[in-house]
Amino acid sequence: MKSKFLTAGLIAAMMVPAMAQAQTREIRNDRKELREEKRDLRHAQRYGDRGDVRDARHDVRDARKDLRESQRDWRRDARYQNYRAPFRYQSFRVGSTLRSSYYAPAYRPAWDSRWGVPRANRNLTYVRHYNDLLLVNVRSGKVIRVYRNHFRWR
Repeated sequence: MKSKFLTAGLIAAMMVPAMAQAQTREIRNDRKELREEKRDLRHAQRYGDRGDVRDARHDVRDARKDLRESQRDWRRDARYQNYRAPFRYQSFRVGSTLRSSYYAPAYRPAWDSRWGVPRANRNLTYVRHYNDLLLVNVRSGKVIRVYRNHFRWR
């Protein structure tokens, strides 16, 4: 009985990264498609007639919608990832000082361009605290920026 649960758990653990990769690939493809549609729109504006421009604008609008939906799906799945911290939720503010256990490597997610936040500079790192994303100075533990409910589905 225990081996069945162990096997099911291992299979589920292996599938989560595969699903995340598929979503990442989908977002990357949607961004590429949006760039292509914008290029087609510029071409239509230069060399086409009004009908071509109207069709190209419609295609750009559809590509943006697809990209937004893909990003929304990624955020929704990120919300349901099993995130558990060994401490209770606390609402941090800019200037607060964190204990080093709060920004241990286990709580530092790898930066992802889909977050819509700039990459952390030297001596700074992003820390996930429940649904909040904190930008923290690693040397002092000071909170530089707080993104409230960043991992919550919108």
